[in-house]
Amino acid sequence: MAWNRIRGHDAARDQLLTAFRRGRLAHAYLFVGPDGVGKKLFAIEFAKALLCEAPPAPLTGCDRCPACVQVAAGTHPDFTTARRAEDENELSIDEMRAFCTSLGRKASRGSRKVGIVEEADEFNDKSANSFLKVLEEPPPGAVLILLATTVERQLPTILSRCQVVPFPPLRETDLRAVLADHEVAEPDRVARLVRLAGGSPGRALALNDDSVWQFRDVLLSAVTAAKPDATGLIAAWAKFVEEAGKQTPAQRDRASLGIGVLVDILRTALRDGLAGEGPLAAVGERIGADRLADWLEACTEADYQIGRYVQVSLVIEALFDRMFRPVLL
Repeated sequence: MAWNRIRGHDAARDQLLTAFRRGRLAHAYLFVGPDGVGKKLFAIEFAKALLCEAPPAPLTGCDRCPACVQVAAGTHPDFTTARRAEDENELSIDEMRAFCTSLGRKASRGSRKVGIVEEADEFNDKSANSFLKVLEEPPPGAVLILLATTVERQLPTILSRCQVVPFPPLRETDLRAVLADHEVAEPDRVARLVRLAGGSPGRALALNDDSVWQFRDVLLSAVTAAKPDATGLIAAWAKFVEEAGKQTPAQRDRASLGIGVLVDILRTALRDGLAGEGPLAAVGERIGADRLADWLEACTEADYQIGRYVQVSLVIEALFDRMFRPVLL
């Protein structure tokens, strides 16, 4: 994938290209931005640019040479990645040792080695200490790329040794372009995805799923009902999450999508209720602004807990207990 197909991150590319042209590339970069915003895609393109055997321009991969093809496939001998195991909540010491060992080997083709640490928010003390040794004394020609959501979740010892590259949410025009690249063109659907994605193309594409909008109808019925069936809603939510597959990360992502859809419904009800007009005006007036604001706060807390690996079923039960218990009494 050429640089010109990466949407919305020209500033990040310009930062790295300027450093490259000046001969001042850092040995470690921390890519920081929301999930799904394109950090990993950008990091792979950066790795291709560094390892390309026939670059057509400075810091640009050709997409055709063996090096570019192998980086894209994850098989280049001088390109390595570290990621959290599917059944673990942290980057393990074993994973990090294997990553550091691979990075420490002499480059097989050329003079560079490139390593990407996915989910850099999830270091534990042992894996962080193992990684810190490489970060403090990187192998010659090595470039390390860490992918994270916030600077605040990074250990000071790691943060102080990396150059931060911000990856903000995409603008609406860029997000629409990404959807067009994926042949999502129906105007109402595009508008809906843009509204809910929060500038994240990954989230927009995940929301482009009919089952998500069928589940939205379930949530809307619960919010608009005079006496919501909290038990039935919890069961429906469990089914919705399980449809993502057996892997825990996929289920967490699915649960987060559901919370995002619920937030959109509640915000619409709050806005329409305050304005006294709109499709959910009557619902907003009946529930009241204070209660809706409390429900929105509960959704924010639930999404945070899901991101911190609290059991999804417990999070959702607590959310609906807080939302609907007063209504059911």
